[in-house]
Amino acid sequence: MLRGSAALLRRLAPRISGGGCGNTTHRRLLPPIAPFLRARFLSAPTTSSPPSSSSAACHEEDAEDRDLPEISNGDAGARLSISVDRSGLYNPTEHSHEPSSESELVKHIKSIIKFRSGPISIAEYMEEVLTNPQSGFYINRDVFGESGDFITSPEVSQMFGEMIGVWAMCLWEQMGKPAKVNLIELGPGRGTLLADLLRGSAKFANFTKALSINLVECSPTLQKIQYNTLKCEDEHVGDGKRTVSKICGAPVCWHASLEQVPSGSPTIIIAHEFYDALPIHQFQKASRGWCEKMVDIAEDSLFRFVLSPHPTASLIYLAKRCGWASSEELEKIEHIEVCPKAMELTEQIADRISSDGGGALIIDYGKNGIVSNSLQAIRKHKFVDILDDPGSADLSAYVDFASIKRSAEEASDDISVHGPMTQSQFLGSLGINFRVEALLQNCTEEQAESLRTGYWRLVGDGEAPFWEGPEDQAAPVGMGTRYLAMAIVNKKQGTPIPFE
Repeated sequence: MLRGSAALLRRLAPRISGGGCGNTTHRRLLPPIAPFLRARFLSAPTTSSPPSSSSAACHEEDAEDRDLPEISNGDAGARLSISVDRSGLYNPTEHSHEPSSESELVKHIKSIIKFRSGPISIAEYMEEVLTNPQSGFYINRDVFGESGDFITSPEVSQMFGEMIGVWAMCLWEQMGKPAKVNLIELGPGRGTLLADLLRGSAKFANFTKALSINLVECSPTLQKIQYNTLKCEDEHVGDGKRTVSKICGAPVCWHASLEQVPSGSPTIIIAHEFYDALPIHQFQKASRGWCEKMVDIAEDSLFRFVLSPHPTASLIYLAKRCGWASSEELEKIEHIEVCPKAMELTEQIADRISSDGGGALIIDYGKNGIVSNSLQAIRKHKFVDILDDPGSADLSAYVDFASIKRSAEEASDDISVHGPMTQSQFLGSLGINFRVEALLQNCTEEQAESLRTGYWRLVGDGEAPFWEGPEDQAAPVGMGTRYLAMAIVNKKQGTPIPFE
């Protein structure tokens, strides 16, 4: 099966449509990969994406148990008297009709805290901030790119989506080239990754004809952008209609969750920068043991972090995560982040791949172990305070890849988990260095510089060269080692490329 995949790899690059670039000064690229991959990258580029770039300190305080005031009965023989103050009937307190400067989302979060008569978890705060149906960060606007709040790999260069396409086609061949396959992307952003994937594989007719595209997206605004990016059109079929991407002719559907995507067909799932936005719970080691970090309202009406004075239900997930860690690992940390929704999503993915066949590719920034204190907020490419103006900044946290691996393995005995490896290793093994060499053969110097910048941002490290603000607020742009790649596949298909 792997020998067949290698044969496919030899054929891929020459048939990816596109152009190239002119004479340039070359920097040292990634270590060469197997010679049989070199022939894949002799073609010209498709459209080239422009280059671009991605915690605030939080104060913590113990939530003290408050003693209830004692009720005094007075002297034993004292006579009781009752008086009624009616002054309020004639002199009501003044009420201001001036509009509040607080956003509707801030008012909503405060109303939840007041209704509960106590703080809410960071997970609940994140969920409201990011996906509140009326005011959530992702719901009503385009937050990606130079004009948005942060940059993702597909926006950096077309080469990223093309390499994901190489991986998907290799997996499809390992699956036995099924005539129908569900291609699912979780959180597709603008749809840039998928558009580059489809354009790069457009000449592989058997692969593209097999595709049924399913996008898991909760934002109506982003759904419209994805519709345009994928060049979608609505076609009448019988008494109904279907949406088709004119890039490759594949049908396209949108869903609010993975559970809504029809099952029964072999599946390829792509989750790029999706897990990092799932709501997390934070725990801090205190004198009374592990306590959950919460969001409350301070005396000045601003939000603040506190520690829960009582055990919370999410301690179940903390116990589960600690059970996967060694005692040495736990002794070194004072904070732990746990993401129950990541565990649940991974279990869904493993169950689907176990029953339907196929695989999932997860690429995100994170670490292969316990994550301690990584929650951050980014607004207009700058780090800001996590509690400042909720809904105006992206909230994200490092992905715990060790937790994903254990969640998948415990969900099914029919799947295997591979990785993580760094994004640099992943893209390099798929041949991105040969792809950029091919693209540089026939283009202007301006296009060449864009390609070189995009390449190094995908596989290297470093700080944003255009950053002019405070050094401590600069968002790092080198994604090569900060981002990790992991694959979950059905065991019957063997080891996926390039995790051999």
